[in-house]
Amino acid sequence: MSASRGCLCCVKYLMFIFNLIFWLGGCGLFGVGVWLAFTQSEFSSLPLSFPSLSAANLLLVAGGVTMVTGFLGCLGALKEQKCLLMTFFVILLFLVLTEMALILVFSVYHEELDKKAKDDLREGMNDYKDNEGLEKSWNKMQEIFKCCGVSNYTDWHNKTKSGKLPDSCCRNLPGECHHWEEPCYEKAKDWLLANITSVLGFGVCIGIVQILALVFSMLMYCQILRAEKYMD
Repeated sequence: MSASRGCLCCVKYLMFIFNLIFWLGGCGLFGVGVWLAFTQSEFSSLPLSFPSLSAANLLLVAGGVTMVTGFLGCLGALKEQKCLLMTFFVILLFLVLTEMALILVFSVYHEELDKKAKDDLREGMNDYKDNEGLEKSWNKMQEIFKCCGVSNYTDWHNKTKSGKLPDSCCRNLPGECHHWEEPCYEKAKDWLLANITSVLGFGVCIGIVQILALVFSMLMYCQILRAEKYMD
């Protein structure tokens, strides 16, 4: 009985530590999502498929779910409640499977997803003439990234009130407009990848902690069952 209890305590505190790390990781992901959403707020009128906006929303959701799941795991470990542990295990297993599915989808269909995002941006450009918020978002993006159009400057054909390129596309105003050559979608995507590389490494560490938390939660659940049998 004492050996079983000692093993349970060991698993309990290991699981608490891993879930505390997991919860802190969720806080980190959520914080990066908030930072990304704040820095990209000037582009808020663009479609959500815009790279930095979709990444911000994904990090906010992932961080929030991770924080709640980590809290459940810590609570289940301290209280030694089978119901909480099983709930934690099921939620975390679903989260891990969802993450694996998303990674698979992004790796296999990344070209299709890029095309869909570009099409959404081009379709949204049709409202440039009438939507002041969208106009500001596009102008700000082109000024910041020094780019023009989704794929090139021809995306602006018949999209503005004057029929010409937006001033934000031009690099040498006042005077004749010489437009930026770089596409905005690729520039925004490159900026996102350059700023989120460390987050991807952090995500791998969180994934390892998730797997360990799954193992320890099941070990603790089994230890509680074994301890209850001894008590009976």
